[in-house]
Amino acid sequence: MTDAVERIPYDEFALFHENAREYGLPYEGPPTVRRAFVAVEGGRRLSALVWGDGDPELVLLHGGAQNAHTWDTVALALDRPLVAVDLPGHGHSDGPRTSVVDVAANADDVAAVIRELAPEARAVVGMSLGGITTLALVRRAPELVRAVVLVDITPGVNETKASAITSFVNGPERFASFEDLLERTIAFNPTRTEASLRRGILHNALQLDDGSWVWRYARHRGGEPFTGDHPDFGALWDTLSEVEVPLLLARGMTAQSVVDDADEVELRRRVPHAQVVHVEGAGHSIQGDKPVELAALIAGFLA
Repeated sequence: MTDAVERIPYDEFALFHENAREYGLPYEGPPTVRRAFVAVEGGRRLSALVWGDGDPELVLLHGGAQNAHTWDTVALALDRPLVAVDLPGHGHSDGPRTSVVDVAANADDVAAVIRELAPEARAVVGMSLGGITTLALVRRAPELVRAVVLVDITPGVNETKASAITSFVNGPERFASFEDLLERTIAFNPTRTEASLRRGILHNALQLDDGSWVWRYARHRGGEPFTGDHPDFGALWDTLSEVEVPLLLARGMTAQSVVDDADEVELRRRVPHAQVVHVEGAGHSIQGDKPVELAALIAGFLA
């Protein structure tokens, strides 16, 4: 007779009080959040978290190997209706049309979600892969993008700049225990608290019947590396040159950032009206390192 597997309980809507407590946000009870699914091409569905009861003012797109819950603290701090999307192949969404880094196909899928859930959104906020997808969205569905917030990303990202990220993502496909998964995650995220990383893992990983753990995004990798050769997004510099709507770049200033001075100079040259804000103490995932500060930047930008 085998020992019973110890299951770690998980309710995706039961952890918001922890986010609020860790970052000193007021909390009067569970926020209004629901999970929605939108049909996209190929009989697939994309999932999203819909915050609030009113017409969504923002669309939030996470980075590669993340999911919509990466924005939870930002959403609590903003305290306004918004939609946080699970990109294709991430979170609760179905797999991508071709590849998780096919940003043109991702943008078409995201456009379908925005049209159904947030057609009047005032801005699209994209971090990392979500930011690159946002730029593709500007090209493919400009009527849906009334303002752009890029979170620590430009088309200048490359294999060297993203090496630490791809090393983490291309790690073991399965972990024997939650603690093994947490240990690796802590090692690659020196700017984050252990509490926030624990929540992040619960939102972004699955416990299998044998007690082991896998990342949600790993379901769609087919045993292959997450990115393989890092894509060249350089062509999107030309898309940036065409941006006429308000644009904000929030740049993390620790070594974990993937934006350098040359990227910032090029962005300012391409988009003279762009605002650029340096977020001290934040790395690549500003929404995880400095979520309240990022929420204030977004709110100020919209104002």
